[in-house]
Amino acid sequence: MSDSSQNERTDPAANAESGSDRKTRITILVALAANLLIAAAKAVGGLVAASPALLSEAAHSVADSLNEVFLLAALRRSRRPADRRHPFGYGKERYFWSLLAAVGIFVLGAGFSFFQGVEALRKPSAEESTSGYAAGLIVLGVALAAEGSSLVRALWQVRKQPGQGLGKDPALRTVVAEDSTAVVGVLVAMAGMALHMVTGQVAYEAAASLTIGLLLVYVAYRLGSDARAQLIGEAAEPELREEIREFLGSQSEIDRVAALLTMRLGMESILVAARVDLMPGLDSERVELVSERIKMHIRKTWPEADQVFLDVTEAPTDEAATGELVPGEDPREEPRQELRQELREQPREQPKRFGPTEPSGR
Repeated sequence: MSDSSQNERTDPAANAESGSDRKTRITILVALAANLLIAAAKAVGGLVAASPALLSEAAHSVADSLNEVFLLAALRRSRRPADRRHPFGYGKERYFWSLLAAVGIFVLGAGFSFFQGVEALRKPSAEESTSGYAAGLIVLGVALAAEGSSLVRALWQVRKQPGQGLGKDPALRTVVAEDSTAVVGVLVAMAGMALHMVTGQVAYEAAASLTIGLLLVYVAYRLGSDARAQLIGEAAEPELREEIREFLGSQSEIDRVAALLTMRLGMESILVAARVDLMPGLDSERVELVSERIKMHIRKTWPEADQVFLDVTEAPTDEAATGELVPGEDPREEPRQELRQELREQPREQPKRFGPTEPSGR
């Protein structure tokens, strides 16, 4: 495979990916700015009001801010070109940094929320004061508006990506999960603080902190599980695999598709490896031409499949029946029979001999 053909194949995908990354980067920056502002406001309000729920939300926002830094690093590092040590590129870096973001949500956000909830339950109710809770609720109201705006921005980008949704871009999926969790967490914290003010029972606010912690644990598990599957090596979508298999099976030179393996290497990169049985009688030059034609068609039809490998072997024959191909159940057998007949009528190439043709005399 020549370098020029590879560049022609990858340049359009790279340009499309750059546009997608640009939009994702803007979405992450919007979320980062909102979380930094909200984290400062929540921390000040939580310290003034001595509210465990508000402090839990402050820790949540700090964790989200750190995770957005991870995601920005993922966007930059995953765009590096392939090299000798990484011949398939750095596309999976995006999944690695998304995994770190999930760990950050679990350790910082959930851990601190659980700590605040347990501490609130251990303190006597008499020591708790709700004098600063009105200001705390105002802070949460502002936080709800900011988090909601960031979530709207992320969902708007999702709607602009038809057919992709949340499952394709781990960075965008993480931002949507964080903002959605933040909106729910703010509502839970507001409910806990309001019930504490009305009833004087700190247990409501402690329950709100523990609920926020459980919510963050669930989100971290889901994001970490998705990143793990993609790092290990996740297959391409079933529809894409079936389309490629049908194309391979429709080729008259291919008798059988023995195996078809796919793996997603990045946002816009998929590895396709197929083991196919060719009809007997094809010479080496014909096999090479057929292989190149098939690979070029796959790359052109499915631009994501930029790494295509074919393992071609000659189809098995029934030696007891004069070398005829073992019959199968393929409905496209008739054109293949015509090609077999054509190959039988062609003269076979004699193998080349190397070295002296006659023994040298004394």
